[in-house]
Amino acid sequence: MIDIQLSERQEKIIDIVKASQPITSEEIAKKLKFTRATIRPDLAILTMSGILDARPKVGYFYSGKEAFSFFSEQIKSMSVSDIKSVPIIVDEQTTVYDAIVTLFLEDVGSVYVTSDGLLTGVVSRKDFLKNAIGGMDLNKIPLGVIMSRMPNIITLSPEESVLDAATKIIEHQVDSLPIVEEIKLNNKSGYKIIGRVSKTNIVRVFVDLCNNS
Repeated sequence: MIDIQLSERQEKIIDIVKASQPITSEEIAKKLKFTRATIRPDLAILTMSGILDARPKVGYFYSGKEAFSFFSEQIKSMSVSDIKSVPIIVDEQTTVYDAIVTLFLEDVGSVYVTSDGLLTGVVSRKDFLKNAIGGMDLNKIPLGVIMSRMPNIITLSPEESVLDAATKIIEHQVDSLPIVEEIKLNNKSGYKIIGRVSKTNIVRVFVDLCNNS
């Protein structure tokens, strides 16, 4: 993991390299009034993170990248499979009442609906609330009656990035997205749910990156 929280000395080294590139480690140490051994770990961090380039017998160059760009690169390179959580799945014939109970027991914002093992729909808290207010008999109506159906469900493939997930969640104003893989089951093609990514998953990634954990 790249440490995006640079120390004051590392920031000074970057400024020196920007102003005097190419510059050797001896020259950098002299400008800072430190020994080469003292700044060696700083130079290692800056070169490993890509902020500085080191060329043998020439010296150090500034790569043109700022620390924040590496935070961005981490987000783009991390797949949703790395941060996924367990999806809450119910059958299409489950009653609306039972699905509401499941939603609150599992403390999630949406439940995913399947039929014969394949994704067929999704129901959010808002959907449940709207139908409860409408006065329907929640103990008798199956979930399939109120759910949003395929192909109107936004999904993620396992290889998509965390940035892709965040973008889709914002664009489609949903609280989570199912991660799916395409399969053929009982001579039917469809999507198997293998995980989910929620707003909480994404926020946790940002917190972990900022804390360098």
